[in-house]
Amino acid sequence: MTANLVRVLFAVAGAISLAGCGPIAEMADGPPQHDRQTIDLDKTEMTRVEIRMGAGELLASGGSPKLLEADFAYPARLKPVVRYNGRSFRGQLSIEEPHGFATGRRHGDNTWNLKFNDDRPLDLRANLGAGEARLDLGALNLRSLEINLGAGKVQLDLQGHPQRDYDVRIHGGVGEATVRLPKAVGVDARASGGIGEIETRGLEKHDGRWVNPAGADAAVTIHLDVEGGVGSIRLFAD
Repeated sequence: MTANLVRVLFAVAGAISLAGCGPIAEMADGPPQHDRQTIDLDKTEMTRVEIRMGAGELLASGGSPKLLEADFAYPARLKPVVRYNGRSFRGQLSIEEPHGFATGRRHGDNTWNLKFNDDRPLDLRANLGAGEARLDLGALNLRSLEINLGAGKVQLDLQGHPQRDYDVRIHGGVGEATVRLPKAVGVDARASGGIGEIETRGLEKHDGRWVNPAGADAAVTIHLDVEGGVGSIRLFAD
């Protein structure tokens, strides 16, 4: 068995395990359902966001006057569950598929379009079994970002004007990741594991890491760590 085939099998297993916590359930046929949900801003100082999506397309961006504006298109019986707890200084926001369902027999489209507030400090974690994620997060006030992908593609745009250092971690199965980084800030990027082709622009490699010479004297640095069997990764800071 080749190493590439082993990585594929592990990635498929990871995609299934991320899809749900219970047994696989049969999805009802029929047209996609639609739902919109919002969470208002409150007096909490920061928010931890947890996204858990088995398979489909995840779109995320800033620009909302609220903490969250969500627009969902989903298969029957797979309505996303949104929960928020703002009882302490740090709010807890979760967006996930209902427990007991998995993606093995899904019918229909599954697209989540999430818009977050630009000013609220966020720790954001996304767990995706399979599919595509297009994340335009450069306007957000990020404290940390973690993306776990079983199989598929991630397009992550962090171009903006961050006010603080923050860490970005991407753990991949099979697929590819494209990360666009701000040109005027420091970048310290590392890739390890079963990484395939690595393409960079605007970065230089020093001692096994990719750095941004244009942002060497910047007050803010983004620390990027890519791990796992990502088929290819593109890092652009131009």
